Amino acid sequence: METKNDFSSDGNKVVLKKKSGCGRYIITAFFMVLIFGGAYFYWKYYYTYSDGFRSGMLQKLSHKGNLMKTYEGELVLSSVSSTNNVPLASEKFYFSIEIDSLAKRMMDYEGKKVRVHYLQKKGTLSWRGDSEYIVDAVTIEP
Repeated sequence: METKNDFSSDGNKVVLKKKSGCGRYIITAFFMVLIFGGAYFYWKYYYTYSDGFRSGMLQKLSHKGNLMKTYEGELVLSSVSSTNNVPLASEKFYFSIEIDSLAKRMMDYEGKKVRVHYLQKKGTLSWRGDSEYIVDAVTIEP
């Protein structure tokens, strides 16, 4: 049984071509790359790899950057102190601060011993700071 879609207006038979599945594979591959790329981006820049506390003397806190100003700080971690409470062996803990009110409060704590809570991310973003350590809380230590 022939349908009128099988012939053109001039009487020639029209052969309908079957669509190939190549377009479907390209679209599927595109969405797979998009999903895995989004998951990797989340893991790299937003997933909290580690969190914890660090204690030491707040040595420096600055507001720097060309396009996006961020708060960057240094905490001197002293592992060995002399009898006069002077650190003999120390290392620096570099961190960034996202919260403006916390950074402004910490500016008053420069030179004092503090305890900070941090979140460690696997990568840095320009609007979040130069360090993968993000401080989100601070207390002054006696």
